[in-house]
Amino acid sequence: MTAFGKRLLLVHAHPDDETLTTGGTIARYVAEGAEVTVLTCTLGEEGEVIGERWSQLVADEANQLGGYRIAELTAALAALGVGAPRFLGGAGRFRDSGMAGTPSARHPRAFVAADRDRVIDAVADVIGELRPHVVVTYAADGGYGHPDHVRAHEVTRAAVDVAAERGWDVPKMYWTVAEASAVEDGVCRIGRIPEHWRLPEPGELPSLADHLVTAQVDVRDHLVAKRAAFAAHATQIELSDVGPEFALSNRIAQPVLTTEYFVLGRGAAGPVDAAGRETDLFGGLDM
Repeated sequence: MTAFGKRLLLVHAHPDDETLTTGGTIARYVAEGAEVTVLTCTLGEEGEVIGERWSQLVADEANQLGGYRIAELTAALAALGVGAPRFLGGAGRFRDSGMAGTPSARHPRAFVAADRDRVIDAVADVIGELRPHVVVTYAADGGYGHPDHVRAHEVTRAAVDVAAERGWDVPKMYWTVAEASAVEDGVCRIGRIPEHWRLPEPGELPSLADHLVTAQVDVRDHLVAKRAAFAAHATQIELSDVGPEFALSNRIAQPVLTTEYFVLGRGAAGPVDAAGRETDLFGGLDM
């Protein structure tokens, strides 16, 4: 069964988040014929840079990283089958707030410092325009606590309510998460890694207890697209040259998962598998 006529909106904080957490899901639903939109809230100006070639673009030097990451996001979305990037309020409207406690959070355009009601209204406008059947963003903790991820959760959740009052009630909303046992199993399967990387310590990679996960999407058939999108975010993601793993600027090896995991945050669950989980984010929708 194809997904023609179905609409999926993913709200992400920075360029690369869409690929790291939901790249396979995006590629799968695009391939099935769904209309998929990725809404990115900032340009990722505060990101670190892997390698020397573009290292001087960072915020405390040339401060040009955000513009460069637009090109990376464009290439990553193309690899996943999505069109041009779409930024909340337009490219550059909101700025990467950086990690909690850093001076970047006080920047006049920092995403976390923006007027909350105006941001909610902006997300609600996009929802009203696109009328998605499914919306995906982060859990309340942002996955690993980044303030922009937490804010994306807050404003997206509120915007869905506002959009419902305006006439489009999103049928289902999900939080993207990492299943604890899948992460652990993936780490255990890691073989050789580049010499400048290291393996994660037990519990070091963010994850959610298995019993809290309510949905999983098999993306094995879309790993080529997912890895191509990883490669497009070259300032942020490094692919291993000796195995299938990747690392961020911290050079901690991580597995590329063949299944992506979610928690249903709004709406009714559709059909579930033997483990009691949905396997299709559109499951149960009468369309």
